[in-house]
Amino acid sequence: MPGTRKLGRATAHRTAMLRGMVTFLFENGKIETTVTRAKEVRAMAEKMITMAKVNSLHNKRLVMAFVTKEDVTAKLFKEIAPKYADKNGGYTRITKLGPRRGDAAEMAVIELL
Repeated sequence: MPGTRKLGRATAHRTAMLRGMVTFLFENGKIETTVTRAKEVRAMAEKMITMAKVNSLHNKRLVMAFVTKEDVTAKLFKEIAPKYADKNGGYTRITKLGPRRGDAAEMAVIELL
């Protein structure tokens, strides 16, 4: 796991949350979350895109082990990764939105470029 942020959760819960958020990011193109979660999601999403740039069975299995939906994995290999074939990172953008109304947590939008 990249990063050392614990996000106030046990390891299994944190991993499951990040898997779901990365899957949702690839499915919809952008998500709104807190800044610290967005930074963790960025690290995992960029690793998945980098793996998907090489279309091999090994990389497909590694991505399928993390992304929770098969159709999202197929989309990652067929549509998302080829767009970034000539880039060496920087596939996502985090835009800060300001504090959340309920608890004043700093909010952000993470999106694919």
